[in-house]
Amino acid sequence: MKLVVLGAGVVGVASAWFLSRQGFEVTVVDRQGEPAAETSFANGGQISVSHAEPWANPAAPMKILRWLGRRDAPLLFRLQADPAQWRWGLAFLRECTRERARHNIAQLVRLGLYSRETLQALRRETGIVYDERTRGILHFYTSAAEFEAAREPARLMTELGCERRVVSADEAVAIEPALRQARPMLVGATYTAADESGDACRFTRELAAMCRARGVRFLMNHRVTALRAAGGRIEHVEAIDAEGRYVRIDGDRYVLSLGSHSARLAAPLGLRLNIYPAKGYSLTMPLRDAALANEVSLTDDEYKLVFSRLGDRLRVAGTAELGGYGRALDRTRCAAILRRVEQLFPGAGDASRVEYWSGLRPATPSNLPYIGASRIANLFLNTGHGTLGWTQACGSGRALADLVAGRRPEVDFAFCGAPGARSPATAGCENMSS
Repeated sequence: MKLVVLGAGVVGVASAWFLSRQGFEVTVVDRQGEPAAETSFANGGQISVSHAEPWANPAAPMKILRWLGRRDAPLLFRLQADPAQWRWGLAFLRECTRERARHNIAQLVRLGLYSRETLQALRRETGIVYDERTRGILHFYTSAAEFEAAREPARLMTELGCERRVVSADEAVAIEPALRQARPMLVGATYTAADESGDACRFTRELAAMCRARGVRFLMNHRVTALRAAGGRIEHVEAIDAEGRYVRIDGDRYVLSLGSHSARLAAPLGLRLNIYPAKGYSLTMPLRDAALANEVSLTDDEYKLVFSRLGDRLRVAGTAELGGYGRALDRTRCAAILRRVEQLFPGAGDASRVEYWSGLRPATPSNLPYIGASRIANLFLNTGHGTLGWTQACGSGRALADLVAGRRPEVDFAFCGAPGARSPATAGCENMSS
């Protein structure tokens, strides 16, 4: 059976890997020249099951109101005359209740745990290397109110199997000595020893090479322009190659894994995916003094930034900007990230050689991705992972391969098309014309 995976980011390539292991003949299609050239290229690097508290939570609406008008705000809405943005925003507000937030945390933890275990098994089996570190993730707080607010989500995550231990400021410095210069600012932290970090781009390209060795075909520099359906099924995919020529791509089944662009391609089929691009920023710079740089991956919850050590580089990523599909860098936001790095870890990185980047995270209002069947008989979804694409990629790919093969995945998650499994992000999979 021929499977066509649309998208060569970390989620799409992981899907291709696990589908090929199920015995499918797989073709991957992407508009870029190499895998992981867009949102997976320079993300924060965290495999963060502990980052399961969704953006939509009871505290979010007031925070967003306080941040309105601030160009350096951690979460910035750039209001557009765009019905999709307003529809997404209203759905986001509906997700901000305590009940919905608890439900979404449970879903994200289950998928995250399964995905982390799947990644670890893949690493043992293949020996894949990607600047991985297994030192855990430390969420630190410089606001007493934020620290207190983190206790309940940490307790819930621990109950669900992701141990997120609350620690004092002094314990945080003991876990990550590079925080010693920031000790006067710290009020506390949470620590998840089982979480990891690594270079998502390097992982994706290494895994793509392994896919090719298994016979997976990659059609790079092919921009998908349409999914053509007839009789309730996808008949073929239309694309434009690097020379501008029309290309028809045929398969028996198709997987839509094009990140923020998934919704645009699905809409002509009557599939309304509530995915909106959340532009994230990152900076990468070489180490200047390794002794001053973090060894443990860190999350600065107040500023919504993550810090990862990738070999001899520092990667700092975060913030979210909802304002359409543009990827232009806002220098005010870039400067705010660098300012925070130098405030916390002065002298650790070589700021004279910093590289900035932006990527469009495919965000759903609930933070839950679309994984599973659609009402188009031979079209499957693996998209909408937001900030957690790297964390959830291997688990999503493995579960999706099971679903395509007609098997029940091992993880308890509200998959698209699963009887009785409905959530604000996945309900649309069952009735996407609404």
